[in-house]
Amino acid sequence: MKIALLGYGKMGKAIEPLAQERGHEVVATIDDEDDWMEKLDDLRSCDVAIEFSTPATVVGNIMRCFDMGLPIVVGTTGWYDQLESVVHDCRQRGQALFVASNFSIGMNIMFELNRRLAQLMNGYEDYEVSVAETHHIHKLDAPSGTAITLANDIIDQLDRKDEWQLRKTVTPQGTNEPHGRLKKDILPITAIREGEVPGIHEVTYDSPIDTITLRHSAKSRKGLALGALLAAEYLQGKQGYYTMKNLLAKQ
Repeated sequence: MKIALLGYGKMGKAIEPLAQERGHEVVATIDDEDDWMEKLDDLRSCDVAIEFSTPATVVGNIMRCFDMGLPIVVGTTGWYDQLESVVHDCRQRGQALFVASNFSIGMNIMFELNRRLAQLMNGYEDYEVSVAETHHIHKLDAPSGTAITLANDIIDQLDRKDEWQLRKTVTPQGTNEPHGRLKKDILPITAIREGEVPGIHEVTYDSPIDTITLRHSAKSRKGLALGALLAAEYLQGKQGYYTMKNLLAKQ
C-alpha cells in the first residue's frame, strides 16, 4: 500500500518504520496546511490515509480524504461529538472510514472484559466503579478517548450508572477536582498527565471488603502503530464505517 500520514507527530513517526517493515510505502506526510498544497499529487497516488493529528483538525482532514475518495483510518480522539454526522457523510458518499479510540489489540481485549465485568456487577451493588487514565503531558484531550469508551461501555451494561464525569485532572501544574458531592449514578473518571507515559487505563470496582481492577498498560506506541496499520490493510476495497470490532471479528 501507498500510505499518507496525516499528522507527523509521535504516532506518525512510530507508524512509518513499521509500515516499511510490512512492505508498505509512506509517500506523503502531512503536518500543516502547506503540506496539503505541496503534496497534493502524492496524496492522490495513495491507497489509504492514517490520521493522528489534533481534535481541531481531524474532521477537516477526514472531509478532504472523502473529497479525494481516499480511505482513512482515524486514531485522533476528542472529536466524537461530530462522529455521527461524519459517519452519515461517509455512508452517503460511499467512502471508507475506520475509527478507533485505541488500536492496541490488548486494549480491545480489555474492552471486551470491561463489558462482561460490568454485566456481572449488576448483582453486586456494594462495588463502586471508577475509571482512571494516565498519558504523556503532550496529550491534548482529557479524558482520553479510550477512557470514554470504557466508561460508556460500563454505562451501557451497569444499571446503576447513567453518565460519566471527568472528576479529577492531575497535571504537572497541579490537581483540579470539581466541588460538590458526586451523585450515585455518575461514573467518575480521573485523567493524569505526566512524563512520556504511552497510556495506562484502569477500571476499578471497590467495596468495603475488596477491590477488583482491570488494567492495561502500553509499553510503547508500537502496539498502537501496528493496530493502525492492520486497520489500513483491512480497509482496502471497502466502503462504509468500521471499528476495531469489525477488524477483530474479520467482518
